[in-house]
Amino acid sequence: MGCSMSATARALVRASVLAQDPHASSAALRRALFLRFYGHEFEAAGRARILASL
Repeated sequence: MGCSMSATARALVRASVLAQDPHASSAALRRALFLRFYGHEFEAAGRARILASL
């Protein structure tokens, strides 16, 4: 059940990002998912390093 909920949350975020930008690249989707789920857990410098690697 937990995996299903996680997959659903991921699908909802993906749909939200694509609703705002239908032509978003896969890299843009990965960055948006990271920011929505984990962005608040890192300081600005850490977020920037992670986003650059995605």
